[in-house]
Amino acid sequence: MIKKNRLVVKVGDIHIGGHHPVVIQSMTNTDTENVEATVEQILELWKAGSEIVRITVNTEAAAQATIKIKEKLLSVGCNVPLVGDFHFNGHKLLKLYPDCAKALDKYRINPGNVGKGSKREDQFSQMIQCAIDHDKPVRIGVNWGSLDQDLLAKMMDQNQQLSEPKSSNDLMREALIQSALLSAEAAVKQGLAKDKIIISCKTSDTQDLIFVYEQLAKRCNFPLHLGLTEAGMGTKGVVASSASMGYLLQQGIGDTIRISLTPEPGETRIKEVVVAQELLQTMNIRSFVPLVIACPGCGRTTSTFFQELAKQTQSYLRENMPEWKKSYPGVENMKVAVMGCVVNGPGESKMADIGISLPGTGEIPVAPVYEDGEKTVTLKGDNIADEFKNIIKNYIDKKYR
Repeated sequence: MIKKNRLVVKVGDIHIGGHHPVVIQSMTNTDTENVEATVEQILELWKAGSEIVRITVNTEAAAQATIKIKEKLLSVGCNVPLVGDFHFNGHKLLKLYPDCAKALDKYRINPGNVGKGSKREDQFSQMIQCAIDHDKPVRIGVNWGSLDQDLLAKMMDQNQQLSEPKSSNDLMREALIQSALLSAEAAVKQGLAKDKIIISCKTSDTQDLIFVYEQLAKRCNFPLHLGLTEAGMGTKGVVASSASMGYLLQQGIGDTIRISLTPEPGETRIKEVVVAQELLQTMNIRSFVPLVIACPGCGRTTSTFFQELAKQTQSYLRENMPEWKKSYPGVENMKVAVMGCVVNGPGESKMADIGISLPGTGEIPVAPVYEDGEKTVTLKGDNIADEFKNIIKNYIDKKYR
């Protein structure tokens, strides 16, 4: 993967673009007017690894709450950059509440939702002027479902005059791209520095997303925020996001990403952060938590013990990473193998930094442990899980301190 040479935009203390690492974003789904609930969810997302968090700013009360939210976050040592998500009335809210405009680290502006007809340009200009006045970056975020209808109508009329008109799908793709690029051009013309602009053009279709971002990467050098919008729930959302965004990231396209999953009822919001981390880590783009390599199981592994140990090990690593990353630089690159039988168990365990090969059905009830390719101990009995966790901790102490 070769990172494309793009402008660098600073959002809070985070640098986006150029050769800086791909940044993970998420968004709250609380009512922003509820300060306590929103702060709680932002902290949850931040602790899970979200490096930028977006919040909805849709009412005067939400704009006022934003100021309190920022203050509460800073009071507990959380300086995660906050992005204000504005639609329809953002120009009014930013003007009415300058302290909100100041508290936010970036504004997200949707060109399709800043106003209608003759008001569109003026209201977009007001938001850009606020960004200039407060020295804030903006994300010009175009969405498939809220495309600038005036621009689309104009392009449709022009398309009808062509000897070989484009298909409706091709026209929609081009309208997305032009909406973003023309809006960025207008912002620059007004006086917003180029290194204050990030662009996104989100669709809910994987092939459309790939096409649009490949074109954006060729036609501008603004940093690109990558995401499949309305990706869906569960495995559908994970697979669709990974397929499209993984392909683009492999080409070096994408400077900041969000996995837009629909949470299951009652499910925590942090799953989208974990999926984003795992996508970047499995592609060797960034490392966040030691990877657990585990076999899928087969007729040789009729016991569920290796599955339980793999789950416990993965949870143990993720739970301890907030402390470990302070004391053990590089530990996030570690690979741990938890294997279920003798077929691939010893081989995978030897190739990992540390690994355990559990006994399969009919095998001798012992579990050899390998560190840096060498067998160091053989575990047996009822306390293998706790003993293996202790071995992992001792290994980390020796190798990463």
